[in-house]
Amino acid sequence: MSTPPSPLAGIRVIESSLLGPAAIGLHLADLGAEVIKVESPTGDYVREMTWPIIRGVSLMHLHINRGKKSVILDLKTPQGVAVYKELVERADVVVEAMRPGSLARRGLGYEDLKAINPRIVFCNLSGYGMTGPYRNLPAHGIAFDTWGGIVAPATDEDGFCYIPEHASIGMHAGPLFGALGILAGVIRARETGEGCFLELGQSDAAAYMDWYRSESWMAYERPEDEVTGNKADGYERRAPGTAGMKEGVRYQIYESADGHVLFMASEQAFWKNFCECVGCQELFEKWPGSKFADHARGNRELQRELREIFRRRTSAEWIELADEKNFPIAPVNTPQTLAGDPQFRDRFAIYPHAKHGADMLPFPVKFAGETLPEPTRAPGVGDQTEGVLQELLGYDAERIAELRRSGALG
Repeated sequence: MSTPPSPLAGIRVIESSLLGPAAIGLHLADLGAEVIKVESPTGDYVREMTWPIIRGVSLMHLHINRGKKSVILDLKTPQGVAVYKELVERADVVVEAMRPGSLARRGLGYEDLKAINPRIVFCNLSGYGMTGPYRNLPAHGIAFDTWGGIVAPATDEDGFCYIPEHASIGMHAGPLFGALGILAGVIRARETGEGCFLELGQSDAAAYMDWYRSESWMAYERPEDEVTGNKADGYERRAPGTAGMKEGVRYQIYESADGHVLFMASEQAFWKNFCECVGCQELFEKWPGSKFADHARGNRELQRELREIFRRRTSAEWIELADEKNFPIAPVNTPQTLAGDPQFRDRFAIYPHAKHGADMLPFPVKFAGETLPEPTRAPGVGDQTEGVLQELLGYDAERIAELRRSGALG
């Protein structure tokens, strides 16, 4: 039986990117698209950014630029611009993952490229997008989370503010939404012959990913006779999102014999299963709760009972029991311990550092009965320049040498 082609085989992307936004091409490359990262002679300095640095190269670069080809073109030269246009003629997508207008200043904006290739899908991914008062404001990844209200300032013992440990949202969500938009654009372009111009701010993506909290606050601005809490709470408004979970009891983190677990028996049926399983039917009889979404909010007496019950078993024992008796419990991992979790080990076939420079998670979507191709290692600056020019554009050695003399290849 023949191996099916990669999901995005036949899609070619020309990517002009710097730093984290280059992850937009990562997702396309992981699914089999040909992503050609066009770099200046000095290259994308993401290779030196953040930590850890692995044998002189950042983990950030090794992850977000894996599976791509790197071509050096000096777009300050007319020859470099001409080669870029030739690449676009043979492409489906152009990614400008940097400040809006960076390519237009070189005569390579959407209108310029559309004249060459009417089917081109052009996507700009920037910090704050192309409009609004912050559109030209320099920023890095955490800015989009602080702007989006996702990360609150913390204060140390000396009274100084600091950035608390948190999961980054905007810098990861922006490329994901961008890749999704690109694929929608490519599908339409192949149907109609018409390309399009997409633009997205990483800040937009951060706000959208946290829509539940922001939309809850907008809902609470309306009169209380229109917008209430839920039935199980007597319709009392709770703080939006996870802030409203602090007083929860049947939906709460508990200490186990060797760590912690998250207990989530907010549905009455699950709560009953749990009580029967641990031989504490009297807890169900005393506090049966509502049918749905009842966290037994603020019930300290019940919380003390549950605290003692959960300390009697290890986290693994609770997971096994919950699976057998049908009530929801989850492990409480850390970024450091996650890789040892049996569910993680089953679902993620880690790309090994011996081949990729770092141990990395693969693209998480699985195609039933298929295996996605393992991406190539993230390239050094210009590693594939000659190969792309020869194979894709048909340049011979003399033409490449001429380009080098002109400075177009650095």
